[in-house]
Amino acid sequence: MTKSDITANFDEWNSALQTGDPNQVAALYESNAILLPTVSNKVRHNHEEIADYFVHFLAKGPVGKIDESNVRTFGDIAINSGVYTFTFKDGATVQARFTYVYRWNGQRWRIVEHHSSQMPE
Repeated sequence: MTKSDITANFDEWNSALQTGDPNQVAALYESNAILLPTVSNKVRHNHEEIADYFVHFLAKGPVGKIDESNVRTFGDIAINSGVYTFTFKDGATVQARFTYVYRWNGQRWRIVEHHSSQMPE
């Protein structure tokens, strides 16, 4: 496994955003994953709750770009944390800090934890 294998997971996630289908995005998360989303105060605990978050987020037409990525791997666990920027279809942008924790399930990487918080300044 290489750093590019892990950063490719973000590219897959970002491409899923472009489909506009919240279920395609939620499918990239483990069934018991936790999402601490950028533009909601509610913690999401499973595919149904994660998809519900993305219904509203995807309606804004987000496109993500990583500004800084820090990948570390620990056996079947990988962490990618840093800063990304979303551009929305109305031209607005938001920069946020992110942490993705991935687990290798024997076939592919799945998101088990995703924390995203808007930059405070």
